[in-house]
Amino acid sequence: MTDTLDTGHLETGRVDTTARDAASGGTTDVRPPAPGSAERATVIARIAEDARRRGYDGKPLAALELAREYRLGAVRVPVALGGAGYSLRDLLELVIELGAADPDVPHILRAHWGFVEERLTRLDDPRDRGWLEQVVGGTLFGGAGAERSSRAVGTYVFDTTLLPDGDAFRLNGRKYYSTGSQYSDVLRISANDADGEQLSVLIPADRDGVIHADDWNGIGQRQTGSGTTILDNVVVYPEEVLDFRGWTDAQTRRRQPLPHLLLHAVAAGILRSVTADAAELIRSRPRPYAWAPTSIPAEDPQLLQVVGELSSAAFVVEGAVLRAAEFLDRAADHLLTRGSVDPDLELAASLATSKVKVGVEDIALRAAGQLFAAGGASAVDAAHHLDRHWRNLRTLFSHNPTVYKARVVGDVVVNDAALPPVGFF
Repeated sequence: MTDTLDTGHLETGRVDTTARDAASGGTTDVRPPAPGSAERATVIARIAEDARRRGYDGKPLAALELAREYRLGAVRVPVALGGAGYSLRDLLELVIELGAADPDVPHILRAHWGFVEERLTRLDDPRDRGWLEQVVGGTLFGGAGAERSSRAVGTYVFDTTLLPDGDAFRLNGRKYYSTGSQYSDVLRISANDADGEQLSVLIPADRDGVIHADDWNGIGQRQTGSGTTILDNVVVYPEEVLDFRGWTDAQTRRRQPLPHLLLHAVAAGILRSVTADAAELIRSRPRPYAWAPTSIPAEDPQLLQVVGELSSAAFVVEGAVLRAAEFLDRAADHLLTRGSVDPDLELAASLATSKVKVGVEDIALRAAGQLFAAGGASAVDAAHHLDRHWRNLRTLFSHNPTVYKARVVGDVVVNDAALPPVGFF
């Protein structure tokens, strides 16, 4: 296996940005919107409109083209390399906004942002520089790692194999929960080699033998493409293999809190939508109950209390996510500026993220149910899609069961125990 990367085999992952380049005066120096900018607000509004237009059931293809066009996948890339130089807190704020507009979209992009974050830790490697160039060009990277097997979750031992075939390799296996893969340009696939060692490969999402079954059947996050990816004797070239055996312990993060905090940022965005939908239900309600304290629903103190509680829940969840993001920023900044992992900062980031998961789940799910108290029987009309909020939240929170996280946090507090040294923490 080689340590060099010729990106020629990945050219199909590039995207055509001619239209936006022309609109910007012909330059190819297209950058992501700045944090808090009017441009970013416009992109978010267009993604929200796309979700409303398709009724929350159709595939978010237009929204993902906007993500490519406006380089939302490159927000963490340094400005000097063509990105926007977001902090992790900036990224999480973007995810919250996207979660309010269309929660499927940031969930789809979660694997991409995780891939970028890993590349940022290895900027001295020409392979990683090459991949970041593709990110800056608008390419979206997806991934598929999880499998349905009898093995314990998080062992990183896969049935998917990468075996030699002449001067190349052949990849075979089935991946489930491959969120976003069918919408991505390039896939990162986890596998084991002939020696049982873990590795990853980077291949075009449309390469022969890659089959996107689109069989995700969860109750929420319906259009994230989180179903099965079938790998049927897929050819893989040596330069597409990412072998971890050359990585030093100083550069390797044993835990990966960012993907988990991203999910909770999506949840915070959903709670913004819960609040907005409750307010709209009350504003548009044509009649009060006979025993209501006022004749105008928008002036009913009990209904206003419901919206106040929902807005407060959204505020608390968002605040928890952004507070944890500060811990992640400290750990990431140390690694990016000094070239080595600080175990204490990594531990603090993982612990903060776990506390967010344990602390916000009940608040969020209760709020999504309480939404119906603002609208009466008419709120259950399927045309309103209000049940999507609870279903989406329940699906997000089902990643990595909360009971295990709570037990570990308690063990840390009581016994100063160590967090499990795996990516799920």
